[in-house]
Amino acid sequence: MAELSTLESLLEMGFERNRAEKAVANTGNQGIEQAMDWLMEHENDPDIDEPYVPPVGNVLGEEPDNQSSTEQLTLAEDTAGGESSYSEDDLSGKRPMTEEEKREQVKRLEELMRVKQAERRERERAEEVEREKQRRRQGQELLQIRQKLQDDEMKKLADQRRKEKMEDKLARQRVKDKIARDREERAQKFGGGAPPSTAASSQPAVCSTSSPTTQGPPPTKKEYDESRIQVRLLDGSTITTVFKAQEPLAAVRVYVQMNGNTPEGQDFTLLSPYPRHIYTELDMEKPLKELGLVPSAVLVVTKK
Repeated sequence: MAELSTLESLLEMGFERNRAEKAVANTGNQGIEQAMDWLMEHENDPDIDEPYVPPVGNVLGEEPDNQSSTEQLTLAEDTAGGESSYSEDDLSGKRPMTEEEKREQVKRLEELMRVKQAERRERERAEEVEREKQRRRQGQELLQIRQKLQDDEMKKLADQRRKEKMEDKLARQRVKDKIARDREERAQKFGGGAPPSTAASSQPAVCSTSSPTTQGPPPTKKEYDESRIQVRLLDGSTITTVFKAQEPLAAVRVYVQMNGNTPEGQDFTLLSPYPRHIYTELDMEKPLKELGLVPSAVLVVTKK
């Protein structure tokens, strides 16, 4: 049975002549399978339906050995003096296919095309599944990177907050230690003498034993060893307590931090309303007596 040419087979299968000619030309007329593969791979090309112009001297669908066979036959005829013993079928190289043979061949080619299309769909489906897996892996990696950055940022903020609290705690502790040292120094300094209150209470008894006609020295100015401090807070409320006259003003600020309603972390300072005077960091180390806040005073909390 004679076989159809590649171009004829494609036309029998229903492909347009323009596409069939391009497939045969681009595959070098190597066979129907290569031509079908080319058509399926390039069916979506934008120029697939542009007119095909074959190169000069190229006849699509021609069997490669037809020309040489014809030349050989012609040469043999010339050698024999024009006498030929070949039949008409020998000159044509093959006999024509019957309609039934054509249908059988087209049927085989269509089945081959269905198989290749199924293989192509399966390959594309596998590639799509792989791309989806790759996309999900990249999404998970991106999510993990973002989560790590958020965790690092939260850890950094928490460490900074703990550091600030620790520094504030140490600052308060330093003020408390200084107050305790000042009290201890005063206790050591004045521990040997009688308290001023005791001396004052015993003075009338001494005077009573003296002669009424004896006039003692003029009374001295009373010395106060305590100060009653009233503090007006930011919300208008007040707190009152008693401090030693030699305690630094920083003790009052620590008392406000621990007993007032000032927000944590809020930086503030103290001032005297009459006459108005804002106390500096240097004033915080001075005793209340030196600042004129003995025996009593009113201070106001103000934001820095």
